[in-house]
Amino acid sequence: MLFNSVEFIFLFLPVAVLVFYALARFSTFLAQAWLCVASFIFYGYWNVSFVALLAVSIAFNFFSGLCIDALVNRPRSRMAVLAAAIACNLLVLFYYKYVPSLAGIKGIVLPLGISFFTFTQIGYLIDRAQSGTMERSIVRYTLFVTFFPHLIAGPILHHKEMMPQFADPGVFKWNSENISVGMTLFIIGLAKKVLLADNLAPFADSGFHDPAHIGAATAWLSVLCYAMQLYFDFSGYSDMAIGISKMFGIRFPLNFNSPYKSRSIIEFWQRWHMTLTRYLNLYLYNPVALWSMRRRAAKGLPYGPQANKTASGFSSAIVVPVFFTMGLAGIWHGAGLQFLIYGLLHATYLTINHAWRIFGPKKSLPKSLIDSVIWKVPLTFLAINVGWIFFRANSLGDAFEMLAAMIGLHPAVPSPLQPPWRLLAISFAIAWLMPNSQQIMADFHPALTKVEPFWSNRVSWRPNFLWAVVISGLFVVCTTQIDNPTRFLYFQF
Repeated sequence: MLFNSVEFIFLFLPVAVLVFYALARFSTFLAQAWLCVASFIFYGYWNVSFVALLAVSIAFNFFSGLCIDALVNRPRSRMAVLAAAIACNLLVLFYYKYVPSLAGIKGIVLPLGISFFTFTQIGYLIDRAQSGTMERSIVRYTLFVTFFPHLIAGPILHHKEMMPQFADPGVFKWNSENISVGMTLFIIGLAKKVLLADNLAPFADSGFHDPAHIGAATAWLSVLCYAMQLYFDFSGYSDMAIGISKMFGIRFPLNFNSPYKSRSIIEFWQRWHMTLTRYLNLYLYNPVALWSMRRRAAKGLPYGPQANKTASGFSSAIVVPVFFTMGLAGIWHGAGLQFLIYGLLHATYLTINHAWRIFGPKKSLPKSLIDSVIWKVPLTFLAINVGWIFFRANSLGDAFEMLAAMIGLHPAVPSPLQPPWRLLAISFAIAWLMPNSQQIMADFHPALTKVEPFWSNRVSWRPNFLWAVVISGLFVVCTTQIDNPTRFLYFQF
């Protein structure tokens, strides 16, 4: 079921919220169980055959966690169970996500959200083995995994963030502020999706459909349209997910924080798909960096910040972990070589960024808005867009054809579609000049993560008549555009 569909907005969501609070008056257990049932209905609406897969995955990982707990005094057996459970999760993910592409098998459909509910549960098992995290309620664990606002496309939740909220009695009490804040965020996200992202998509798709036969102007416009389509599609989904969860009194971690305002690639990954970045750092980058440090220590070599200033130290502590992590991150997005190149390209960006910080000039330069606008933000945005070409292209060959078109190696060919100049200009203005939704709602802290304040508080949301009119009007406009709702781009991952 899509957040931007009539069925979800006017039927599923109101029923889910009202029944939840009605049952919560009698029993928090019943309210939790209802959310589990509602989440399975939400998931099964698209393809009911994958409900069994989700249920088996939850049961397998829950009981794997119990086994890990039971082996607390047998560390080797405990680690063996953890390794076997992780391997089983990854094998299922590999089968659905990569076997069809690699083997040329037709007819295997990728279950929606399989990456997200798999990663969530692997993280849970690792934490359980390392820190003794315990959850003995199958209902609460199921709710943690399936809670429908995050089930399909994230954010990737952390057990320690969510389970205390599900156990908080205050969550189960009707709160008008939570409903108002949640609805406002949901509508803002809906507008990003249906008014901006979906209307930019046709021009982006037309360029990437056959990049070998487009000119430089069309190529650049297609790439920029895709950059903004992806931005507002993911931003819209993130707002809607946080808004929906807020209606239930639950706060999600922030997953999107104006990434196109970034002044470096390091900062970009701190703002884009933030829970994925956290996950990759915690479970991939840090273990590899720690292994590298221990390996150097065993050889009697220096390690730590001072050692990183040497070529060998920098290579082992930063280059190797970065390329390992980002290479796997690229492959996670898809089986094609273009996704591997996407990951390795960002690994190269990050390596250069780290090298500049460590080996570059140490003279302190003033961090001014003009300094950022002149070169840091545009340079970072340009690098990001080169990456998006590989991310969006249908093949590695198409990606190189698009790059060739952009530098003028193809003859000029007019686009059959009218370029969406006005919409593109509005998109850039919102992405670069306006406060994001979390800054607009900052006084009410809808997400677990706080954001830096916007320079002006004149656009801060307030529960008053003027804002009610603005948001209601925006919602009415959006409802005229959802007759044929489109999937969010991150659903395919």
